[in-house]
Amino acid sequence: MSEAVLAAIGLGSNLSNPAEQVRKALHALGSAIAQTRLIKASSLYVSKPQGPADQPDYVNACALVETHLSAEQLLQQLQRLETLQGKIKYRHWGERVIDLDLLLYGEAVIDLPHLQVPHPWMTRRDFVLKPLAEIAPHLTIPGVGRVIEALQALDETYLYENERPL
Repeated sequence: MSEAVLAAIGLGSNLSNPAEQVRKALHALGSAIAQTRLIKASSLYVSKPQGPADQPDYVNACALVETHLSAEQLLQQLQRLETLQGKIKYRHWGERVIDLDLLLYGEAVIDLPHLQVPHPWMTRRDFVLKPLAEIAPHLTIPGVGRVIEALQALDETYLYENERPL
């Protein structure tokens, strides 16, 4: 068995009771992926859509998992969970029942057509960095620095001001 790796997962939903969809996905992260265990999950946060504005607000969270799977195997399992939960991609950055993004995989830098780690947009999204900073502020984003520093460097926000986690 390979050595365990700490991976960060971003979760988001804005359809079919989004908070419940994110909670359901968090449960699945901890119970439905072989050789993987849920270490920690953030609170749920409400954000404005980053893509088309004519869609509902999102509920977002982040989770840390410890896995013995490769990054590609973990991605396949995340996509399997999305499908089981009913994900249909309507349009780019559009509404969805659930979205599970592999944000970080240890200290690996991966650049494949179907998988990029660190996630290429994570450092521009407060709805990713704030929940991740809640559970792992000192985690390092390869090539960038600590999560908390990336969050402090943001000048654009999608999270609602003064919005407390759900």
